[in-house]
Amino acid sequence: MTETIGRSTDERPFPQEGRERLIYPSPVGWKGTDFVDNEHELLARLNPKTVFMMGDNPALPRMPERPRLLDFFRCRFGDLTVRHLLVSGKRALDDGLPEAVVMACLLHDLSNGCLVRCDHGYWSAQLVAPYVSEEVAFAIKYHQALRYVADESVGYAYPDSYHKFFGPDYQVPDYLLRDAEYARGHKWYMTARQVTLYDTYFFDDFPEVDPAVFEDVIARNFREPEEGLGFDDSPASHMWRTMIWPNNFL
Repeated sequence: MTETIGRSTDERPFPQEGRERLIYPSPVGWKGTDFVDNEHELLARLNPKTVFMMGDNPALPRMPERPRLLDFFRCRFGDLTVRHLLVSGKRALDDGLPEAVVMACLLHDLSNGCLVRCDHGYWSAQLVAPYVSEEVAFAIKYHQALRYVADESVGYAYPDSYHKFFGPDYQVPDYLLRDAEYARGHKWYMTARQVTLYDTYFFDDFPEVDPAVFEDVIARNFREPEEGLGFDDSPASHMWRTMIWPNNFL
């Protein structure tokens, strides 16, 4: 896969400008598939005018130098993830739920948008843990396990969609059942459980949500680093940088 540098409306120069930039995809999930690993072929093509991509990919929406949370919604997350998160958060906001729940709903599937889908609740919680309260991070992490466990007291049942996604004979892994049991005994159980109640795809009859409606809630509940997400040396910075520069060779 290759990408040749082009011009952008952003006046900042692109690194490696004027060169052909080769993209070597991340290897997660290759083994056992029909994907042909072409690293040797790409290495043979290197010359002063052909390099491996490092830094901004001009084919992608360009991130600000000091990106903030909503910049990732705008420039990096997939359309379905953006709509899902905004709708989930807006429904919680409209229903007057505490801001911890609203934030958890708004952020619970971040990893799905532009990083890793597997164990997305755990990844998403790690992404935001340095910037939100422990309660919000807890709710995001444990919503993943609680999605598989019914709670009749709040009207939550195992999702019908999961029968379609995974098959009616799917067996929930032990680690998820273990974590769901732990969450049920925790003081923040209902915060996490509320995420599962609002973690639904009410798209057809729900108006488009303007991300700006969350600006005040984010300002009160998300510690935006002055350097920008990805550049503040937090334990999660490398994950935000991966989303900024997803095609870096190293």
